[in-house]
Amino acid sequence: MNRTELYRQWLREEDAARMKGWDFSHLRGRYEEEQDLPWDYEQVVRAFLQPDKELLDMDTGGGEFLLSLGHPHDKTSATEGWLPNADLCRRRLVPLGIRFEQADGGGPMPFADGAFDLILNRHGSYDPAEIFRLLRPGGVFVTEQVGAHNDRELVKLLLGELPLPFPRQTLACAAADAQIAGLRVRHGEEAFRSIRFWDVGALVWFARVLPWEFPGFSVDVCRKQLYCAQEILDRDGVIEGTIHRYLLVVQKDK
Repeated sequence: MNRTELYRQWLREEDAARMKGWDFSHLRGRYEEEQDLPWDYEQVVRAFLQPDKELLDMDTGGGEFLLSLGHPHDKTSATEGWLPNADLCRRRLVPLGIRFEQADGGGPMPFADGAFDLILNRHGSYDPAEIFRLLRPGGVFVTEQVGAHNDRELVKLLLGELPLPFPRQTLACAAADAQIAGLRVRHGEEAFRSIRFWDVGALVWFARVLPWEFPGFSVDVCRKQLYCAQEILDRDGVIEGTIHRYLLVVQKDK
């Protein structure tokens, strides 16, 4: 495929970069990540999930993971701050009897003190003091987060050296903040693993749906760098970077 054809293909990927929920199925078979984390988020969650417990899933996306848990709907609540996903949640979750509120996890939450036994947050923002307020005594908060050093080789490849967008996104900082808020750390793990792309178009789509990691990225702005990425792919058969993840489980004792 010549450069003109590659460029046109990349423009099509850029145009297709629209997210509903948190759905990366467009890249199925074209990239790989989170295949070898040392924990299984779902298993960690299910260890604390009991049918009579009040559950909140923060920044639920389109509710995909939440629904997969099969928790009683009348014991389930969810929040989402991004408008397209919030609209999707209203159509998908509310008719099932799940309480849904549009809210940004980093700010005050529209729920009463001590409303929940278990709060989940996967890759969303949150305020530890608000988590403390929302949990009942004995309640647990489980979060998996994207770390500060996520995808940095890929960012450098496309955009050059940029400052970390969220430098405090580390397990040490998250655990310290939770303890300051009055929460007890039960468990924490941190991991750095590979992310792999088998075509440059997949990388284009990925970068466009993550503007906080790839600020200002576009095919036209980064056309030269994309040709460099294609050369790496042609040489090595893969474009590889590193993901940064951490898992934190904390409890409100009283």
